[in-house]
Amino acid sequence: MKLGSIAYRNIYRNKRRSILSATAIMVASMSIVLLFSLLTGMQGDLSYNLQTYATGAVRIRDAEFSRNERLNPMHLTIENVDRLTEELLATPGVSVVSPRISFPARIYRGDETYTSQGVGLNFDTEALYQDLGPEVLQKGRLPEAGKNEALLGYKLAGKAGVDIGDRITLMSTTASRGTNAITFEVVGLAVFPMTATNETTFYAPLDRVQYFLKMDDQVKEVLVKTDVGVDTKMMAETLKTTLTDVDELEIIDWTSISTSYSFIELAAAVYNIVALFFFFLASTVILNTTIMVIFERMKEIGTLNAMGMSGKDLVRLFFLESLYIAVIGSVIGVVLGIIITQILTRTGINLGAAMDGVDFDISSVLYPRLSLKSTVLVFFYSVVVASVVSIFPSRRASRIEPVEALRAV
Repeated sequence: MKLGSIAYRNIYRNKRRSILSATAIMVASMSIVLLFSLLTGMQGDLSYNLQTYATGAVRIRDAEFSRNERLNPMHLTIENVDRLTEELLATPGVSVVSPRISFPARIYRGDETYTSQGVGLNFDTEALYQDLGPEVLQKGRLPEAGKNEALLGYKLAGKAGVDIGDRITLMSTTASRGTNAITFEVVGLAVFPMTATNETTFYAPLDRVQYFLKMDDQVKEVLVKTDVGVDTKMMAETLKTTLTDVDELEIIDWTSISTSYSFIELAAAVYNIVALFFFFLASTVILNTTIMVIFERMKEIGTLNAMGMSGKDLVRLFFLESLYIAVIGSVIGVVLGIIITQILTRTGINLGAAMDGVDFDISSVLYPRLSLKSTVLVFFYSVVVASVVSIFPSRRASRIEPVEALRAV
């Protein structure tokens, strides 16, 4: 007896029931593909933003800085920056080095003041570290070394009411714990990936920030960018053994610095539970429809029993029907999930309005990224779960006596 052919025929005999079951599996598998693609995109986006704008792949600071960070210890600096940069660039796996000074400042504009976060950069080499091209530079040009010029986030510029050619006066705490003021000319407006950065951040030449903060030949931190595939934890350990004056430095990889990435890893675990829940819901539809099949097909079950079909064959028959439906639903769902993901990968998901006022290192436009491993896993997982849940009602059907089944009709 060809159970596969019978199962295939039974699926088409009741199209409404089969479509309902397949649709439940399709929606579940499509949703999980999109969910994992979104998570993969978030992880990649967060990784890039943290390493580019906040921590580097490896961050180097004064050994006491992090312990006193809340006090804004501008006097805890890194000296001999040129020598440190040479040593870092001579280390295999290090691609770019970015000495920086980040500092809180107040922008004075007329009678109004605005809180901001300044970053002193070497613009001659920073283009190798981060994208400062047309996609970021909305208007104007980059500041030049030796000149009191600044590049502002476009939202900060709008809030302060400044444009290209306007001047802003800053006040901040210096390394000697005093206060100082300086005037910069706005020469460029930037659209940074992160909304919070656009609202508060401006860039200025490193040498002018050093002069302003009385930090001659000193920086607050050095961010290290590594080659693709380099283990950042191993790199941090390597630098701890090779750099000069290592006892005076804190050398730490980016995954050990920020809690943001830990939230994403936690979200991944939560999403796995959500995926299981989605498939559980889809499986209940299969379970319910299969149980309904038992009562709808009593005569058929009785006839098959009378013709000599064993209980095991009945279980196999119902299992095959559920398996076929699961495969069809999973294939359609996964394909739809891939298509939608590919579309969103090109267009992106604009989170600008949702991210306003949120200080989180996710870009305002998020691009989902398809994960082949998770997509294949979703397909097989959906097929297995949807098929296995049919075993219970199938076993119940196999225990129905032929006479009882025929009487029920």
